[in-house]
Amino acid sequence: MHFARATTVLGAALAAALGAAIVIHLFGPHILPPSSTGWMLSGQVGPDPVQYWLGWTFFRQAPWGWPPGESPLYGMELSSSIFYADSIPLIALALKALRGVVDVDQYWGLWLAFCGAMQAWLGWRLVGLFTKDVLARVAGAMILVLQPMLLNRMGGHFALSAQWLVLWSLLLVLTPGGRFRPLGWALLVLAASLIHSYILPMVLALWVADWWSRKGVLELALVPAAGLGGLWLAGFFLLGAGHGNAQYGTMQLDLLGPFDPGFWGSLVPDLPDPDHPESGSSYLGLGALLLLPFAFLARPVRRIWPLALVLLAMLAFAISHRVLVGGAEVLHIPLPGALVEKMGALRCSERFFWPLAYALILAGMAGLLRVAGPRWGGLALLALLAVQAVDLRPGYARIAHYFPPTPAELPLRLQDPFWEQAAIRYRAIRAVPAANQGRAWEEIAVFAARHGMATDAIYLARADASAVAGLRRRVAQRLMDSDPEPATLYVLRDEESLEIAREGLRPGRDAIIQADGLNILAPDWDVTASVSLTNPGEMIRTPGEENSHADPTPPRL
Repeated sequence: MHFARATTVLGAALAAALGAAIVIHLFGPHILPPSSTGWMLSGQVGPDPVQYWLGWTFFRQAPWGWPPGESPLYGMELSSSIFYADSIPLIALALKALRGVVDVDQYWGLWLAFCGAMQAWLGWRLVGLFTKDVLARVAGAMILVLQPMLLNRMGGHFALSAQWLVLWSLLLVLTPGGRFRPLGWALLVLAASLIHSYILPMVLALWVADWWSRKGVLELALVPAAGLGGLWLAGFFLLGAGHGNAQYGTMQLDLLGPFDPGFWGSLVPDLPDPDHPESGSSYLGLGALLLLPFAFLARPVRRIWPLALVLLAMLAFAISHRVLVGGAEVLHIPLPGALVEKMGALRCSERFFWPLAYALILAGMAGLLRVAGPRWGGLALLALLAVQAVDLRPGYARIAHYFPPTPAELPLRLQDPFWEQAAIRYRAIRAVPAANQGRAWEEIAVFAARHGMATDAIYLARADASAVAGLRRRVAQRLMDSDPEPATLYVLRDEESLEIAREGLRPGRDAIIQADGLNILAPDWDVTASVSLTNPGEMIRTPGEENSHADPTPPRL
């Protein structure tokens, strides 16, 4: 008895360690140290990792707000919360509370390793529903880790690497409940609400499948309340508009998607696809595909029709109202525009294939083990794991270049000496005209974050377009009225903004300066100070401008 229990514990630990090791091997150990931020700010895989770092950096610098997830420094009037920076509020809130005790510059490398470990550990537990054989459980768990669905998301969408939440939900659905089952679901939904808004509805849908067998009234209130509470804590409700759009049905699941290797597979021929950003990310791998026929031989461990209905409903959402086969539209179901806009809040519907995909892989493992028995079934799963690993070699080679080794901290892209002088004089940087992910947002925001300044140069997962338009009007009017805000620097992104700033320039007080290819309005700038700069860039002077010392500005934050 004690030996069996020790074997189980050691097997689970081995599976978790192997899951983390796979992630570390694929992406490199240099992503782990909390002081290492260069790999995130290199821009190798696009702006998303930069966004996550900015969201966390501004959030931890700001005083606590209400709700706790409020983040006023990142966006100023356009700011919302840590939720919309996709910076994993669950971790950000905890680390901000511990600031001064535990200070970290980035936590995403450790998070990715943790997600690999959790994916493997829960895979071990799920395969354990069908066998106690250690080899079968470890091999099955590794097939669930070596999934393009997971590894693709680890290459940039870090919060979506928490697919272990889906596995945990499936584990709860497939195992008998106890009196603490409602509390377990509440905690799982709370965690999902504090990680990512795509995974939350998946977990809630799977909870409904489990709840259907009990129909507890108290649970019906407790579990959704936990989700709403988590969303409130993270600041989800601070954004009043900007959730929906018309993108639903543009990044949907192609019916050939699970069989289309894209850049991942080496053993399966490439298939036509819709060529949207998610194409290829639903490929299951040849090892997993070979398991699917055995799914018909699996013996249900519980009554599964509520689970089947929920999984099929999520599959229908993933396919969308525009049904594609090999990139060609074969069916278009007309939907009201208002409904499409609301469904567009979950823009990439293809991801809602994940729960069904994992359930089918597990069912295939269950059927194989039922037919072959634990010993031969374990060897068969080990062989399929080898097939999976070989098949996905092109994908490994590609993601290995996502986060190349870099210095722990990269130099700022804004290197003109003007900026360091400006950091002493100003408390905030505005980018004119305001925009979500506008020109030079990254350079400006990283500089502001490193110097403790607020900025409206942002990239957020969701932004209120009306708020952006209103801010544009207000800032333009202030510049035309020669009424710039105190201690605020203005980066002029286009010619129209430059002309407005010129018209409202206060001779002898303000300066328009060029630095690092950007035009900047520096209110109350001591124009004589630029003479002492080593390489101040070109100062644009207006007729009649006089040299004088600027009015003192308030100290920076």
